[in-house]
Amino acid sequence: MLWPLSGLGIETLPQWIILIVLTLEIGLRLAVLGIIPENRRPNTAMAWLLAIFFIPVVGLPLFLLIGSTRLSARRQRRQRRINQALLEATRHMDLSDQLRDHDEQLGATAALNRKLGAFPLQDGNQLELISDYKASFEWMVQAIDDAEEYVHVLFYIVGDDPEYSGPVLDALERAAARGVRVRLLYDHLGTLRVNGYRRLKRRLTRASERYESFQWYRALPVRPLRRRFSRLDLRNHRKIVVIDGERAFTGSANLIEPHYQRSSALRMNRHWVELNVVVEGPAVTGLDIVFASDWYAETGENLGDELLVDLGADEAAHGGSLVQVVPSGPGFPDENNLRLFNDLIYQATERLVVCTPYLVPDDSLLYALTNAAHRGVDVIVMVSEKADQFAVQHAQQSYYQALLEAGVKIFRYPAPDVMHAKFMMVDDNVAVLGSSNMDQRSFSLNFEVTLMVVDETKVAELDEVFSSYLDVSASLDLESWRRRPWRVRYLDNVFRLTSALQ
Repeated sequence: MLWPLSGLGIETLPQWIILIVLTLEIGLRLAVLGIIPENRRPNTAMAWLLAIFFIPVVGLPLFLLIGSTRLSARRQRRQRRINQALLEATRHMDLSDQLRDHDEQLGATAALNRKLGAFPLQDGNQLELISDYKASFEWMVQAIDDAEEYVHVLFYIVGDDPEYSGPVLDALERAAARGVRVRLLYDHLGTLRVNGYRRLKRRLTRASERYESFQWYRALPVRPLRRRFSRLDLRNHRKIVVIDGERAFTGSANLIEPHYQRSSALRMNRHWVELNVVVEGPAVTGLDIVFASDWYAETGENLGDELLVDLGADEAAHGGSLVQVVPSGPGFPDENNLRLFNDLIYQATERLVVCTPYLVPDDSLLYALTNAAHRGVDVIVMVSEKADQFAVQHAQQSYYQALLEAGVKIFRYPAPDVMHAKFMMVDDNVAVLGSSNMDQRSFSLNFEVTLMVVDETKVAELDEVFSSYLDVSASLDLESWRRRPWRVRYLDNVFRLTSALQ
């Protein structure tokens, strides 16, 4: 029992001390057997138990640090108030006839999303896909310069460079200078790791001191010395820009240049490939309220009276695309995005396309994908040839063989670039896109926002973007994958275990 402590001289201690230590260790192991499995997937609970039983001096502190996906009590209370207020404000907007031209199952999906905390599925949205990296930043600069009342900005990662994110920050300062309310949120840990973070903080501090209407906060700040402590890897992964409640931007891109300010990426000429969407119409209200909920969670300031929201106009909107805004994350205990993905995958009858930088499925998602392939659906998965994270690269590779054996076609976007776009197409009329990856982190640990789009025209446009990815990508062959080096196979299997530690 005491083997982790061997070599530390414990065998020389008095017998009564050894007996106490032994009793405590046995008691601890019996306790975790009845504590850890509660409200966790069996594979997740087993992974934690194995870590604690075999390497307790590492596994137990790690579990205490990152073993809970729950928010702090204060954040939970705020999130519950936000969710309830949202449901009450939009309860009258569930218009069942908006899916009259589609089957009942899709209507059931929209109802499922609503029950789990999503916004109403609404008509009257105009969508513009932006696949060019710089064009997204140019849109933000122009939109911010046109703002008259407020600009809301939320990104997981924010950088400062002269060509991409710098001009956006310049535009925010110009907006504040003319009296526009500027509110900026960025994820603390996501941005903290970026080169030049201190310079960015100084710039934002100067702007807030110079302009009263410029405010910025860190989302989910890491404060180890404060009493308000929550799991360090619960992160806000959303990407949202809202202009005057009329136009919005969301998708996969962070507010940073295409090399992510990494010298290694610059040396190897690695770019992040992104896909974003500009929205006009009722879905803007949903994205604005998602931002406002995150703002309230961090600041305690309720923006309800300041949002330029017209629910009556949203309800009356017609034409364009049907869109449902689906927020997800630790504040939503039912893994909204995972349930949405699975529900749509089971509806696919002809073609299913999944494009994601990180594919680390749980059992439910793995079964949904392989079941679709087994029943004759043309299932295509697009991932990066080489992900930007070593552990994720090997974890997701451990699932390739099962997918290929089921008939799923896997294409890999060529290295050194990172395929960072995140979307799914179901048959020819439904798509989901936004900030969420197809991994257990995005399902349980990250705050995400996803758009479910019902529109054949927009799905066709999205398919054109996907075709451009396919043109430069290579398919993965099952036989060649089985012959991969034993070292790679070993690492794949090792890191597959870590994917469940949530």
